[in-house]
This record gives sequence, C-alpha cells and structure tokens, in this order.
Amino acid sequence: MNCLLIDDNKIARTTLKQLASQVTDLVVAGECSNAVEAWNLLQDQPIDLLLLDIEMPGMSGLELTRHLGDKRPVIVFTTSKKEYAAEAFELNVADYIVKPITPARFLQTIDRVRQILDSTQETVKYTTDSFLFIRDSNVVRKLQLEDILYAEAMGDYVKLHTTNKFYAIHTTLKAVEERLPADQFIRVHRSYIVSVSKIDTIRDGALIVNGKPLPVADAYRSALNKRMNIL
Repeated sequence: MNCLLIDDNKIARTTLKQLASQVTDLVVAGECSNAVEAWNLLQDQPIDLLLLDIEMPGMSGLELTRHLGDKRPVIVFTTSKKEYAAEAFELNVADYIVKPITPARFLQTIDRVRQILDSTQETVKYTTDSFLFIRDSNVVRKLQLEDILYAEAMGDYVKLHTTNKFYAIHTTLKAVEERLPADQFIRVHRSYIVSVSKIDTIRDGALIVNGKPLPVADAYRSALNKRMNIL
C-alpha cells in the first residue's frame, strides 16, 4: 500500500512515518504540509491511502476530501480534534484517529484499510442458484439468498443484513439490485432493498423487517403496494 501523509505539523508527520515503518506492506510515498500540495500530488501519483489531518492552513482535510469526490484513495483522518468525527464519517472515510496515536490503534486502522483495498467493485456475483458469492475481507463467501433480510447503502459500501450479522461489501446498491432476483427482492428507498418475504408489517410509511423500521420512499410506494398485493 502506498500512503501519503498530510499534516502541517512536521512532528506529527514524523510520528506517522515511524508508525508506518512498522507495517511491512505500507510504503510512505510522500508527505505534504498542506492540502493543496496533496491535491497536486494526487493528480500525478497513484496513492492507496491518505493519512490526513483536518485543521490545516488554507484548505482543510475535510475540504480536500470533498474535492477528491468518489475517485479517491482510502482516507483516514488523523487529528487532535474529536469534534469533527460526525462530519468526517458522513464523508465515508475509513477511520478517524485522535492524536496521540498509539501503535495498537494505528495497526487496527491499517487492518481496516487493508480489508477495504482487498475488496473490489465486483464483490457480488449472482448465480442462478439460491445464493450469492460475496467478498468478505479476503474470503469469498457463499451467502444464501433466503438469509438476506435487506441491503443497505452506506456510502461506498452496501451492508447485506442477515438475522444475526451483516456483511459490508465495497460496491453500489445498484450493482446489488441487478444481481438480486427481482421475484424475491424489491427496492423501497434509494438506500434500501428488502426481501419481500421478510417484511413483517408496514406502518406509518415504514417497513418492519426483523424488528427494524426501514423507510419507504414515495417513489417506490406504489410498486411496493402492488407487489405485496395489499387488500
């Protein structure tokens, strides 16, 4: 993995380099003291991971993340401020580490980044059988269609929820929808696809699936009512 360190504090960059040097498959490809410098470097150099500070002169780390859009490296914020966490995770970053960074916390984050990079856009493959193959970290796993309660879009990921757990895969909800059989699943919201057989009740504009309320968008309501043959 090639990573780029972006922090206006030289001591912080040195600390990150020392932590990165302990990870055999992590290479520090460069370091930048501000977000604009990083932006320019990213136009020419392939980078897998950004270790990015938030508060910097000029462009902040949050602003850089927004400018990079969807085609961007995996991003981990490294900051001394806790108050940006909610805003950061709305940008679908991989992690948010508050300084000072311990080696154990750093390794935990790198493990998470590794899992993300090991995932591919083609993480779901549909077969004519009653199951899907999904990429779960480094393992291709068979998931029975009958076990899927619903699919939930979460930024660059889709969570496939079962009764006891969920699987987060790096793909789009549209890609999942194309691979789920239309006779068993239905889109009810821009962020949700549900298994029709797993719907318990519909109340106040929401579905109840395994005890969890899921929103139904107006655009999908008519198709849902028709599909469920509601009397």
